[in-house]
Amino acid sequence: MADPQSYRPKTSEIPIDPGVYRFIDERGRVIYVGKAKNLRNRLTSYFQDLSALHPRTFQMVTSAASVQWTVVNSEVEALTLEYSWIKEYKPRFNVMFKDDKSYPYFAVTMDEQFPRMMITRQAKRRGVRYFGPYSHVWAIRETLDQLIPAFPVRTCSMGVFRRAQAQGRPCLLGYIDRCSAPCTGRISQEDHYALAQDVCDFMSGKAGPFIRNLEDTMRRASDEMRYEDAARTRDALKALTKVLERNLMVLGDGTDADVYAIAVDELDASIQVFYIRGGRIRGQRGWVTQRTDDSDEAGLMGRLLEQNYAEVPESRVTPQEIARAAHAVSVDDIPHTPTSAIPKEILLPVLPEDVTSLEAWLGEKRGAKVRIRVPQRGEKRALLETVETNATQALALHKTRRSSDLEQRSLALGELAELLDLPQAPLRIECFDVSHTQGTHQVASMVVFEDGMPKKSAYRHFTIQGEGVTDDTAAMSEVLVRRFRRLLEEELAVFAKVDAEFGEDDTAIFDEDGQAIASGPIDAETGKPRRFSYRPDLVVVDGGLPQVNAAKVALDEVGVDIPIVGLAKRLEEVWLPDSDYPLIFSRTSPALYLLQYLRDESHRFAITAHRKKRRKAMTRSVLDAIPGLGPARQRALLGHFGSVQKIRQASVEDISQVAGIGQGLAVVIAEKLAPSPASLEGNGAES
Repeated sequence: MADPQSYRPKTSEIPIDPGVYRFIDERGRVIYVGKAKNLRNRLTSYFQDLSALHPRTFQMVTSAASVQWTVVNSEVEALTLEYSWIKEYKPRFNVMFKDDKSYPYFAVTMDEQFPRMMITRQAKRRGVRYFGPYSHVWAIRETLDQLIPAFPVRTCSMGVFRRAQAQGRPCLLGYIDRCSAPCTGRISQEDHYALAQDVCDFMSGKAGPFIRNLEDTMRRASDEMRYEDAARTRDALKALTKVLERNLMVLGDGTDADVYAIAVDELDASIQVFYIRGGRIRGQRGWVTQRTDDSDEAGLMGRLLEQNYAEVPESRVTPQEIARAAHAVSVDDIPHTPTSAIPKEILLPVLPEDVTSLEAWLGEKRGAKVRIRVPQRGEKRALLETVETNATQALALHKTRRSSDLEQRSLALGELAELLDLPQAPLRIECFDVSHTQGTHQVASMVVFEDGMPKKSAYRHFTIQGEGVTDDTAAMSEVLVRRFRRLLEEELAVFAKVDAEFGEDDTAIFDEDGQAIASGPIDAETGKPRRFSYRPDLVVVDGGLPQVNAAKVALDEVGVDIPIVGLAKRLEEVWLPDSDYPLIFSRTSPALYLLQYLRDESHRFAITAHRKKRRKAMTRSVLDAIPGLGPARQRALLGHFGSVQKIRQASVEDISQVAGIGQGLAVVIAEKLAPSPASLEGNGAES
């Protein structure tokens, strides 16, 4: 435990300007990032009497070895820099308000010449209008199906769209009137773009004009005895009405707002948010995160807003961008519509400390004013209370499940330690598996479990590099040697320090003799932990006694003493090195379930990487045989033509038009890819 006074900077040296500060541990890892209007006031508060500090703050300052700061021009700049550093360094004492799920959105690609309605989980592309997020994909699919009769905007991928354009006939959706078929010119580019804009307006809450227009159209068609047209309009009207009915009206003034609530205990914080567009609930999201600092609800709410809106694309869908996508549309005819991802109003149970800077920052991102406030009465207050009830109930449910889950994981780890005769419960377990097809495209996986749960950020793939390595045991030995040699190399760098030779803010790594080195647990350039810095308590391999013995030999060769076991698939037997007989766990054993979970996860991760490598190799196997055609030129060719088959059909002149391909190389490519006479005869080609 470090004494904070040992690295406390002089008060006179700390500026009184706004800025962002970092606490760094003895290995050079950033463990906490914060921002302040006045750096001197904020930083000196960390160096008061330790007995007066909150337990989490006490743990943070006694884990740190130094503190650094960066001065910025404004509080908005500090907010932006703080988030970027939190995202980059992932400090363990910062609360991360990130859900472990990716929520689906309804999106309209207004940045394309022919916009498309689609479902996506990546709400980041500039120029695309996003609505949501929704709790379930099926809810968006239902909405999409109900919108299509009234707004038959295309939903196909760009590949399907281009193929229909080339063939001159629409896909099935066009034939059954589920798409206006802009690919074949059935609707003009301008009209299709206007149709997509109507979808955005409807989803933004401007539904009244469309409903009234459809009612007038239906009556007019009926009066003119165009009953089929009237029936189609009636069906579209019913579909839109159903969409509106499924989205509960909660705000009579038709406003756009995000309503947040938070419920906390000593360990966790439960967050709920309702997305209101046009007065209706368009989406809902909720999750529980760990509390790692001593922030109160106001501080937590400020960090929540920062992290939740930081990934929203900057600015709005500008008229210039839309006009570039829809070439024939005039800029003057397009409304200047702010993005729907950030509403004009955010309702909270408590105001953040830096509400003014947050409003300014969100206003810049939205392109229009954003107001953050606490509703005191009326329907908005009632809605906030509903969201708070959801947050409270979600936290109670999480605590119930957490209690049960922690008990099961603790039981499994304890039983594993007892059955394997380990000195303590294995809090970090690494499992290795090898995947290949008859010895080709070999890939190995390393999955990591900490406290009985997967830590996916620590998963790694290995490409087998040894010559003649064709069996699993040799491949496993190679992977274990590489992994644990790296571990030993990084453990040699026992400390990190800042030296004037490298600049005031640059972290350099030194060995025991004081010489700067590049390896070690901290990267000398980024200051972040290197990938293999942590020693496991247990190593698990997929296989029986041969695999376990080979793994043990590999660890002995490196000089690492770590317990190792193998789990055989056939009878779920647990093997120890040099054992005559396996350990047989009870079929209901929590320890066996944990080992099976590890083994299955490593197998899944390995086979996914193997399939990707094999697919890539099969795609480029023909091109690899052409002399002078390296990976960059292969990518250029495939990017230009789309497939090897289309390259075969191209002329020498067409091939030479690709960047980096000269006339001579184009001739070689055409000759190498030309079909042989035998293959032509086999395909029934006439001479």
